[in-house]
Amino acid sequence: MTVASMEDSDSRLFRDAMASFPTGVTIVTTADDAGRWWGFTASSFCSVSMDPPLVLVCLATTAQCHPAFERSARFIVHVMPPEHAGLAVRFATRGADKFTDAGFCSDERGLPVLHLACAMLDCSAHAVHAAGDHSIIVGRVLRTRLGEDRPAVYFRRRFHRVGDAV
Repeated sequence: MTVASMEDSDSRLFRDAMASFPTGVTIVTTADDAGRWWGFTASSFCSVSMDPPLVLVCLATTAQCHPAFERSARFIVHVMPPEHAGLAVRFATRGADKFTDAGFCSDERGLPVLHLACAMLDCSAHAVHAAGDHSIIVGRVLRTRLGEDRPAVYFRRRFHRVGDAV
């Protein structure tokens, strides 16, 4: 085990420590006022409250899509299965052509929806909080859809399948 205090630790060691915490994989999508689709991969996702139903995702302030999400009234969180790890990587890549041939379609409000997700959470914007080099985007869940697939788990920079958890 490598040990370092924050004073002498470099950012690589901090990133390695964070990569040692298994997390789910989500793709978050929205559309701006002009109808242009935006999206990003978020492994920083969790529930915040049951009443009202709130979730959060974290987005780098340097992300190209940050202004769209900061102003967005609605967004959709897609929980991804391991079969679509490549799509999650695409949505995590700056400048990538994210939506072409990815299977998204428009919902009734023009937001990009991916029906092959394990779960979809349709959210209205609740709050945006500054947090270092990221924004914490809190959404109120208005609708939920569950699929049959098990979600991907991201651990030590690799995608994994959930075992026998039901």
